[in-house]
Amino acid sequence: MASTGDWITPRLYGTPWFEKPALYYWAAAIGFRLRLAPEWAARLPSAIAALISALGVGWLGRKRSGIGASVYKSPALLAPILFSSSVAAIGFARAGGPDMLFTAALTCAMASAATNLQRRRDLRGDGPTTSGAANSIPLLILFGASLGFAVLAKGPAGVILAGGAIGLWALTSGCWAGAFSFAHPVAVSSFCILSLPWYILCAIRNPDFLRVFVLEHNFNRYLTPVFQHPQPIWFFPVILVLGMLPWSGFLWELGKEGLRSHREQAWRNSFELFLACWVVFPVLFFSFSKSKLPGYVLPSFPPLALLLALAISHSRKCETSAYRHSAIMLGITWLALGISTHFWLRRLPGLAREAVHSPIFRLEILVLVAGVAILAMGIFRKRGDIVLSLLVVTVLVEFAGLRILPVLDPYLSARTYGELLQQDRRPDRIFTYRVSRSWNFGLSFYLHREIREWTPEDPEAALVLTSRSGEAELDKLGRFRGPIEGADSGNFLVPVLPSPR
Repeated sequence: MASTGDWITPRLYGTPWFEKPALYYWAAAIGFRLRLAPEWAARLPSAIAALISALGVGWLGRKRSGIGASVYKSPALLAPILFSSSVAAIGFARAGGPDMLFTAALTCAMASAATNLQRRRDLRGDGPTTSGAANSIPLLILFGASLGFAVLAKGPAGVILAGGAIGLWALTSGCWAGAFSFAHPVAVSSFCILSLPWYILCAIRNPDFLRVFVLEHNFNRYLTPVFQHPQPIWFFPVILVLGMLPWSGFLWELGKEGLRSHREQAWRNSFELFLACWVVFPVLFFSFSKSKLPGYVLPSFPPLALLLALAISHSRKCETSAYRHSAIMLGITWLALGISTHFWLRRLPGLAREAVHSPIFRLEILVLVAGVAILAMGIFRKRGDIVLSLLVVTVLVEFAGLRILPVLDPYLSARTYGELLQQDRRPDRIFTYRVSRSWNFGLSFYLHREIREWTPEDPEAALVLTSRSGEAELDKLGRFRGPIEGADSGNFLVPVLPSPR
């Protein structure tokens, strides 16, 4: 888009590409037009969207409970902290893809929906409410426009997830009038004005757009394993727990709050019930999909962070032992993370393990010491566990960005090989063989053209990016003479000999 000026039809190496709508492509193309570095242009939209998501749950937390005296008593402050420092947010805020943009749009839509329901008195809240039970026109406009952005980010899933979550809340609470209030002409108009023009123009210019996008990349992705991402039905609950690290231990407090609300029969029109439906519906919906990727349930993390913040705030106001229990769980989580370092470190290629062993060891010591300190805070009932955890997360992210990821880059990214091969005299003879899809896409990204998979039937000499298993196959075919230095690094370039005559 940035190079051709065609902002309607997404293209991949000159061919129309209808896997996703245009919002992420527009955002990234603006970065390329501003001559940002490719990595910045590709990733910056996700980082901005993550900030919007954090601000959205903070705004909603303030509407719910106002601003407290400390971070522990203020969901408006605590929820953005928990979300922004979670594994899911940190990971997807760096990713070049539409998932975080989709999450930010849905967060704004659902936050405006919850605020409008609270204004109508369909939701009970502790914060101030306006008089009367009328809809707020600005909130309905925000709801429709945000939902339009969600549909521009990932398609019909935006309407399905927002409508499904609100429908689940209405089914549980019995408040159907509140749910149907979002079919207001103002909300529908703002949604249509924002989302439909691109779909109409793209369909006019590309007659097969609706068939490819709707049938192949939406219905077929959900109903069939054609895209080769099968996972068990319990996949997404596990992703929620892992993605919420290091705060997953607070799920215990959330469970206690849920049981308390159930015993007191205070859940039916509660604010927390709406948030719970917002969290649960994406997990339920995508658990039955034949294709499962972690990013599918990313929209569940902002409301989950707010639910955790509300549970922590309430329990630490009302129970003297709640601080102790939650801090102990947080300390145990950090200790478990420190101990588990060795397990995932073994999954790296040998040379990569050697390159990062020293800095990883330092971070492991930091995490273990922090875990012991937080555990002691819980035992002796001293405050500071969340603040210390936030500091540790900040140090980990910054240290990883400065000392670890640059060292791992040649082993985990195709960037090094892409830069090496950019001036190759035979670009048509560069291939990949037996490497992961991410490496294949990465090399294509840096070379600005599609890199095809090499086949043994190709008789000519070539330069092939392959793995150790691929190199072994080339050796058996007599197309390569080894050994090659650095073979333990994972993927590497192999000169393939012409086929014997």
